[in-house]
Order: sequence, then C-alpha cells, then structure tokens
Amino acid sequence: MAVDNSNWQATASPENLKLRAQLLAELRGFFAARNVMEVETPLLSQRTVTDVHLRSFIVENDKQSLYLQTSPEYAMKRLLASGCDSIYQIGKAFRQEEQSKQHNPEFTLLEWYRVGFNLDTLMDEVEDLMQQVIKCGTIPRLSYQNLFQSHCDFNPHTIAASELESIARSRLSLGSKELSSTDYLQLLMTQVIEPQLPKVCFVFDYPTAQAALAATDTLSDGTVVAKRFELYCEGMELANGYFELTDSAEQLQRFQHDLAKRQSLGLPAVPEDGRLLAALEAGLPSCAGVALGVDRLLMVLSGAQTIEEVISFPIDRA
Repeated sequence: MAVDNSNWQATASPENLKLRAQLLAELRGFFAARNVMEVETPLLSQRTVTDVHLRSFIVENDKQSLYLQTSPEYAMKRLLASGCDSIYQIGKAFRQEEQSKQHNPEFTLLEWYRVGFNLDTLMDEVEDLMQQVIKCGTIPRLSYQNLFQSHCDFNPHTIAASELESIARSRLSLGSKELSSTDYLQLLMTQVIEPQLPKVCFVFDYPTAQAALAATDTLSDGTVVAKRFELYCEGMELANGYFELTDSAEQLQRFQHDLAKRQSLGLPAVPEDGRLLAALEAGLPSCAGVALGVDRLLMVLSGAQTIEEVISFPIDRA
C-alpha cells in the first residue's frame, strides 16, 4: 500500500505540545505531593481483556501471539497484590476502534489506584485533580438511575428487556439490528442523556451488567449496583473509576461470561488472565482505581475540537 509522505507534519501545534508537557509535569507533581508512587508495566502481554466492547491489537512473533494492552489495569493490580501501596501510571494504551474526533487507536492514559479508598473518596481526589488542572468548581455527582428516570422516565436497574427495547427504538434510529439491554442503555446514555449533562459531572452506581472489574453493592432500597463512576467533561467521557472487585471466584465467573458472550457474537476468543486471578486469590487490598484519558483532558484544556489537535501524530500519520 502506498504511503502518503506529504502529511509528515505534526497535527498538534507547538503550543499544544508545550501544554501537553506542562500537563504531564503537573500530573506527576499532583501524585508526588500525595506520596503515590509512579510505576511502569508492560505494553505487550500474553493476556488481554475479555470485555466484548474492547478489541485488542495482536502482535505476532515466531513463538507466540502477544497483545498490546487496552489499559494497565491487570498489571497494576498484580503490583498491588505484590505489596505496593497506592500507585499511578502515565503511558500508552491501544484499542482497535475507529479513528474519530475523540479517539485514536493509540492514546495516553493516566491510571491510578488508591489503597483504602472507596468510590466517594476516589471521586474526591479526581475532583481535586480537575479543580487544579481545569480550574472547575465543585463537581456534581449524579446517579445513573436518577439520570434515566429524569430524562427517559424509567428505572434502568429494573426495567424489563422488552420495554427497554421498545423505548430505545422509539427514541433512537436503530434499524433492525438486535442489541442487548446494555447496548440500549449505552445508546440512550450517549444520544439522549450525555448532551444534557452539566459541563463537568460524575455519574455513579451503574447497572451490574456494566460492572466490568468493579465490585457490586446493595442500596437501601434493595437495588444491586456496580460501584463505578464516570467523569464527563464538555460532553466527553473523561475518566472511568471503580471500587475494585477483589473476589477471584467472582472475577473468574465474569471472565467466563465475557468469553461465552464473545463466542455468541462471533468475536475472537481471548485467553483469560490467570495471573490476575492468581493475584486476586493471593489478596488484592481494598482499593479504588480510575483511568483518565490524558488526550481528552488536553482537549478540554486547549479548547481543541479533535484529538488530533493535541497529539503529535495520529494513526493516519504514524
């Protein structure tokens, strides 16, 4: 395939590249002041995530297939189980998604884990970071359930699948494609609710089907929710945080559920990460963790409309 050599220049301006350097220094200073240790973990691994919504890049060599990591989560949890206290990492992550205004297949991720924190104290720290970096005020915290009841007039934790599908099809253009309840909720969130969110806000307590690696909890009314939050800023999902699951048996069940779902959807099979399961079995300390998109944060800081304005060489120029 011919390569266009005329587009050799960086897409980010020198001013935005300088802003990136300043942000990285500020992030490291933020964690140094809190005695959170910076770590590095492999970008290439023998295992990858089983999540049906994430596609990993595969790197082949003469001996084995390796995966470029979609996040450093599994490896960082192994460090925590090995005896590390609170840790953070700034590095590259890779996901097979289409290039868009908000996504490049290679991107920069800030991920950190706080031993002894719960979901609320982690949101407090994310709020401290955002107030320092983008100079925002107090960040409102909105429950997933209340958002759906306010904007879509139903409880997302209890609605029947058939009723949810009917509502989604009445409010969205979906064609004849069959989707899961989680797909319908995510589309309603993206297309109906997100445009009406405050400029900066947290959304917390997600449905258990969207728990991923988060623990679950039972609310006072008996509703079981995933102890998870997302941070939205100017219409973009900026961060995703969990009160972390520490139960190895439950994590194995989730892996197996994902793999069965991947098979039913015709997605490539991936090996479950036995080393993460072994780390959980050995003992992951009670902790909360969050991943934040550095490139998207730079978009907010710089006023950029596209991610290519804040990274030097997006995938079509790499």
